[in-house]
Amino acid sequence: MHGLINRAVECFVRDTYGDAKWLSAARRAGLQTPQFEAMLHYDDEITSVVVDSVAAELDLPVPTVLEDIGTYLVSSKSEQAPRRLLRFSGVTFLEFLHSLDDLRDRARLALEDLDLPELKLQDHGGHCYSLECRHDYTGFSYVFMGVLRTMADDYGALVFLETTNNRDINIQLFQEEFSAGRRFELGAKPA
Repeated sequence: MHGLINRAVECFVRDTYGDAKWLSAARRAGLQTPQFEAMLHYDDEITSVVVDSVAAELDLPVPTVLEDIGTYLVSSKSEQAPRRLLRFSGVTFLEFLHSLDDLRDRARLALEDLDLPELKLQDHGGHCYSLECRHDYTGFSYVFMGVLRTMADDYGALVFLETTNNRDINIQLFQEEFSAGRRFELGAKPA
């Protein structure tokens, strides 16, 4: 697994629950060092062990932790790049959904060795969709649940989301312009 993924788990725990919780989860996972280097690669099993250890440390189910990580990735004040990248995918939530098929390739333009899931959106009519997340690590569907839930809020859309079979997400779009959503500007603001 790319170190950026493991680093995101670490940053989520540190930023949300504090350094002590992260250090305890890292000890529980048997990590030799409690920090991940974002540009290194780690055995996939390490990611699974770390996520399981974080869930045990927080006394939460693994799917809940993974969904919270997805939410963190696009809503954290310290991590605005993923949100900005995703908002460039469309003016509306529906345009955003239809752009997800290309997300893996777009991410590889920035980091060619980043192995995100292959995403496939299917339109079932009646504003019902399903998103298939194909990856060896099945937990990615829960991460994308958090991403989708947060992006729906960001766009101001009212949606219902549920996972099925640890790989697919059912999406029902009730209202695309339910609320004002968050403001988004194409250019970054000067510091």
